[in-house]
Amino acid sequence: LFAKYPDVRAMARGDIDTISDIIRSTGFFNAKAKNLLACARTIVERHKGAVPRSMEELTALPGVGRKTANVVLGNAFNIPGLAVDTHVARISGLLALTESDDPVVIERDLCALLAPDDWTDASHLLILHGRATCIARRPKCDACAIARYCPSARDTP
Repeated sequence: LFAKYPDVRAMARGDIDTISDIIRSTGFFNAKAKNLLACARTIVERHKGAVPRSMEELTALPGVGRKTANVVLGNAFNIPGLAVDTHVARISGLLALTESDDPVVIERDLCALLAPDDWTDASHLLILHGRATCIARRPKCDACAIARYCPSARDTP
């Protein structure tokens, strides 16, 4: 994608069929292609080609929700952001860090527990933990470094 469209202006001039073909393997590629094109055009038209640096401006872009906005803020601009995906939601619930299943509430609950400088890394660590160790259908509690702190850890023989 970035070889074909190296910057936002190139993508804004792009073709939806070409974008769709490039991202076909991602799933929901037609909707994503439509949003990528609309997002790039909006950034060029409303933001002079610069990716906005606020939650409000980012979430106003086509296809951008709080999770994506937090990823962009934290990783592109080093502005504290805590992205809540399915792994973060599940792990934070298992660890009793939140009682909610609402991503906005989970984000608020986790942000209240952590220093802002740790929010971005915490998102990544929880996601990685959910992918590698605390796998939804087959958690590896016996190999988990934090099982002793987890109220949901299985008893292992």
